[in-house]
Amino acid sequence: MVSAPRSRANCRHDQLGYQRADVLGISWGGGLAQQFALSCPARVRRLVLVATGTGALVPGHPRVLLRMLTPRRHRDPGYAARIAGELYGGSVREDPSLARELLHATTRLGPARGYYYQLISSAGWTSLPLLPRLRRPTLILAGDDDPIIPLINARMMHRLIPRSELQIYRGGHLELAADAGRIAPVVEAPTRRSYRSSARTGNGPRSRGRWSGGCPSSASSARTSKDMGAPG
Repeated sequence: MVSAPRSRANCRHDQLGYQRADVLGISWGGGLAQQFALSCPARVRRLVLVATGTGALVPGHPRVLLRMLTPRRHRDPGYAARIAGELYGGSVREDPSLARELLHATTRLGPARGYYYQLISSAGWTSLPLLPRLRRPTLILAGDDDPIIPLINARMMHRLIPRSELQIYRGGHLELAADAGRIAPVVEAPTRRSYRSSARTGNGPRSRGRWSGGCPSSASSARTSKDMGAPG
């Protein structure tokens, strides 16, 4: 069921006159980005996967998953703030109002059935056996405090995607939006290195790194998670 929005994305490429594009997907959108890159590889220049998994993911705490069975947090700002820390982790643990602002500032409220359609569409989908076929330079961004998508999911993706780079940031599920000034530059920097490396060797980097602020240097991003003090 993820194929329908993938087809619309392909049509949008044609409408805008782009042969290829950089594709970034966050959370559920990361699944759509993977499906698009697998189905239409010629349309993808690079792939950025943020706070996402493969569909067949290692789940978070059952209490967290129960919170996600209802769209209430998207419809009730007070409720969103109350559960923000438990559900999203990261910076919203200290400032729950961030979640309320992020979920309600620009979101157009639609019928609740749309939320349930989204849950159903992802229930029977997984990219796991197909990830070795992803050949585009891929940056995987994962938070070290993401209750929805535990970090092990990003590590699995990094192991299976040949030309991938894993960067672990300090924060949770919403961190790219909550702290764009810190994380957005990292979306661009590793990719430039990926293209230079690919042009020289024919293979993109399979590097891992962890940072807490700013943009990691070329040297630090090439260290392993163990070298950076991350849990194995």
